[in-house]
Amino acid sequence: MTKKHKPRSGSLAFYPRKRAKRETPVFKSFLEKSTKEVKPLNFYGYKVGMTHVIFTDPHKGSPTYNMNVAKAATVLETPPIFVFGVRAYQKNFDGLKAAADIFYENLPKELSRRVITLRKKNKVVGEKEAISDGERNGIKIIEKLLKEGVACEIRLLACLQPRLTSIGKKKPEVVEISLSGPVDEQLNYAISKLGKEISVREIFSENEFVDIKAVTKGKGFSGVVKRFGVKTHRPKSKKRKTVGSLGPITPGTVQWTVARAGQLGYQTRTEYNKRILKISDDKLMPKRGWKNYGEIKNEYVVIEGSVPGPSKRCVAMRQALRQLAENRFVYGVNYIAAKQ
Repeated sequence: MTKKHKPRSGSLAFYPRKRAKRETPVFKSFLEKSTKEVKPLNFYGYKVGMTHVIFTDPHKGSPTYNMNVAKAATVLETPPIFVFGVRAYQKNFDGLKAAADIFYENLPKELSRRVITLRKKNKVVGEKEAISDGERNGIKIIEKLLKEGVACEIRLLACLQPRLTSIGKKKPEVVEISLSGPVDEQLNYAISKLGKEISVREIFSENEFVDIKAVTKGKGFSGVVKRFGVKTHRPKSKKRKTVGSLGPITPGTVQWTVARAGQLGYQTRTEYNKRILKISDDKLMPKRGWKNYGEIKNEYVVIEGSVPGPSKRCVAMRQALRQLAENRFVYGVNYIAAKQ
């Protein structure tokens, strides 16, 4: 007889399985920024819920070719993001380090809940007033760093606007928006966007693939069976939902690879290549309303498949890091189940 083999229970790829440090996800890597066009690379939204869409199957080899097919989809509300600052980064021995900041003068009132004080020496006045030599101090500092070759990257300091939604939240999330293109043009683009809003249509388009990052649903303290899928013992055993062996006698310690009870959920996860099926601002409201969310008041994005996290969870999107082939299938959405 062949030898029975059972692989270990639970993946070791997601260690440590502890609660996320912050609920707002942050992308640390992006697609190559050597393109000539200056464009934001990431965006944020709030998870509304799930529904299903009906579209015509474009795959010629599929048995449902040219037929209407239903597929699960997730709706994300994407209110515009307000740009309140510009930050220049320089290369350090241990990574990137913030070199200089520029802040917009007329900041939203809600931002005071998140950012208590801002540096006044690098302040830029509003659009209606003229920018004098003294008030251009922040821009001059960054331009000087660019000439000296110290500054290597420009990012936008932005805040989400949950007050525009119906989630009942006042404190906005402060995020960084990365830019593509040459550094000199990044600065010009960033200054032109200072004090203005960025919409999701400026970054993504329909039938485009994006990466999704969010914090999953928190499920508290769980045992090894639910947390790792360990096989339960027979009814006559003293304990049914435990690990059979904690390890050898030597070394006299329990290794980290052994399945143990602990935190399950509320962990940051990234999912690759999620297709954007629809970007629209039409009314999307089921008869019973969106459970645990409310009404969609802004633009929304319909994404194929599921997205980590519960309703109202902040979700980060970026351009797909693992690029697929150019001959992508185009999905034409015929009907969204929640649109009634």
